[in-house]
Amino acid sequence: MKKKTGWGFVGAGSIANRMIRDLEKIPDGRLSAVASRSFDKAKAFAERHDAIAYDNYEQLILDKNVDVVYIATPHTLHMENTLLALELGKPVLCEKPMAPNAGQVRKMVGKTREKGVYLMEAMWTRFFPAIQQVRTWIGRGEIGKVHLVTADFGFSSRLDPSSRLYDPALAGGSLLDVGVYAVSFASMIYGQKPNRIAGMAETTSTGVDACMNCTLGYEGGGMASLYSAINTNTVQKAKIFGESGYIAVPNFWSPRKAYLYRNGQLTEEFYRDHDGEGFQFEIETVQRDLREGKTENSIMPLDESIEIAETMDAIRAQWGLIYPFEKQ
Repeated sequence: MKKKTGWGFVGAGSIANRMIRDLEKIPDGRLSAVASRSFDKAKAFAERHDAIAYDNYEQLILDKNVDVVYIATPHTLHMENTLLALELGKPVLCEKPMAPNAGQVRKMVGKTREKGVYLMEAMWTRFFPAIQQVRTWIGRGEIGKVHLVTADFGFSSRLDPSSRLYDPALAGGSLLDVGVYAVSFASMIYGQKPNRIAGMAETTSTGVDACMNCTLGYEGGGMASLYSAINTNTVQKAKIFGESGYIAVPNFWSPRKAYLYRNGQLTEEFYRDHDGEGFQFEIETVQRDLREGKTENSIMPLDESIEIAETMDAIRAQWGLIYPFEKQ
């Protein structure tokens, strides 16, 4: 019988609570341990999911039953938590964005390559069957050369200065929270970093971006028009326009459907339902990579995680947002 992969969760907040529900649907994976800045929170999480609770991250990482560490802490702690795990020799799946800026991402990638230990950014979108189908259509040339990608991800939240979303010290704002999905989607489609960037943002009273819009240009032609918001509900759809057709992906960040159009007519529809939210696709990918002895994933490669962070740095520079910890 194949050994179950033991997961250790660093963080026990909202994203960890979503992730665990899908992990529990996977026959060959299980939660072994959880740690949080609040031991009471970790203990409650562990009791609900039959795991061990730790009051510090190093103990969790060193647990012999933990095969891979999932970093589910706020953006600003990703680098610190990931570097600790890698230094101690444990593979890491780090929530998106990998870190608040490219400098931190480079340090994380440098450490994983120095240690020869697995690291992947948890951009779960890429592992949905619908996205795999989109990549197949584009690879087959179904819409010809891509000229434009559009993507929006906005939701409406109450302005709360004490919330992570609105706190500049925690790298709050729409770009890093949900805009990263749109930036990563465009990066996946074009397979390169943009060489031209124009953008603007509406800032909150706390100084972070309530919403942002940017246009990215790519070598060889092609553009992306992207929008994100934490103060506006949007349709959350992506479209890819090529010289001979287009592809539409509703709810593109966690899709079940994709549509292929040629000459203005729907020619193919993809639909794949699944239990839960869909985190199981990236979980299964990480477990497969580890069984095969890989140190990074080919669908979400580390060099691309650096490029995505560099792109978001450049977008922020367009409207002058510098987080307090970047000024030190």
